[in-house]
Amino acid sequence: MELLKTQGFVLIDVDVVALNNAGASTTTNFDNGVATKTITKNGKKYAYVSGQAWRYWWRDTLKKDFGWDLSPITRESKIAFTDANPLKYADDDVFGYMKAAKDVILKEDGTPELDSKGKEKKEDVTVTRVSPLKNSVLVSVASTSTVENWSSMARQEGDSVPYSKEEYSAIMKGMFSIDLAQVGTFATYNKTGFKNLTLKLQEEAVSNGCALLDDPFVKDAKGIAKKLVQLPSKLRQKRAIDTIKALKTISGGAMQTNNMADVTPKFIILATTNSGNHPFSHIAKGEGLYNNVAVLSIEAIKDVLEDYKDQIKGQVFIGKRAGFMDEIDADLQTLTSENVIISSVNQAIDGYCTQLENQIV
Repeated sequence: MELLKTQGFVLIDVDVVALNNAGASTTTNFDNGVATKTITKNGKKYAYVSGQAWRYWWRDTLKKDFGWDLSPITRESKIAFTDANPLKYADDDVFGYMKAAKDVILKEDGTPELDSKGKEKKEDVTVTRVSPLKNSVLVSVASTSTVENWSSMARQEGDSVPYSKEEYSAIMKGMFSIDLAQVGTFATYNKTGFKNLTLKLQEEAVSNGCALLDDPFVKDAKGIAKKLVQLPSKLRQKRAIDTIKALKTISGGAMQTNNMADVTPKFIILATTNSGNHPFSHIAKGEGLYNNVAVLSIEAIKDVLEDYKDQIKGQVFIGKRAGFMDEIDADLQTLTSENVIISSVNQAIDGYCTQLENQIV
């Protein structure tokens, strides 16, 4: 089993938005004021979208545009969990889960087993799964100044009801990684994050044609390899490819009613590596007197391609939307080689996904 990972880097470009709110504003004079999420680094302010919000957009797009049947959610008191069935639900597989629960033990006739006190016997069926898809926040490349926009509800009789919200324009960067070996592959040993399946689901998976493999890295005290349950390659390919292709149409964000924004990538890099390190984290930066001009560094990309050439498997696909950062077009083309393909964003996604079909086996 080759431990390959998809490494992705994106830039989105948004104007006058409030993509991810932070609750009531503490700096406004209005009773009804909403703050946007910002973070401070080196004394400068940056707008951001939480990683959880980005994942919500992503999952929702997979449901709407790719027909994913999302895992149902159960709410109990102060906890909530999905069905934790990655065999049936692709989002449980790709996005991970944690379900702490106990089931009643049944006899062969279907009736509950009872203990000496006449109470139903229960077994621990807690399962957890580390998400194969990992992502950063979306954060503005350059420092950002937010503005307070005053609005009012004035359609009713009497005085208007004022409220405010924080808005900003920004080029935002985000990173993600998909553990390709983990997609559609489930550990069965009792360790937090690795006991992905209950015994019942393990038996169901194997009886329905899933492969039972030796874990190449984990053995018991006797040196015997622990077992992995793996879905057929075509299904694993589809789940990984759907996840990446969802970036073509991903949508979401707060205040979209009158602050609509396109959050699809305007620039993307996709590569497969055999290491967990994300190589493209620092190819975009802020410049200028106030660090308020977003810049994509072609030299930084060149350095990454050279430094990680032994870890990159296959071709690197770089896509840019026409009309976005057109001033770098000529320099970007200098990266073109047998191993680096420059194209539009959607062509880059399609090209990379075609490559994935041969890398997920």
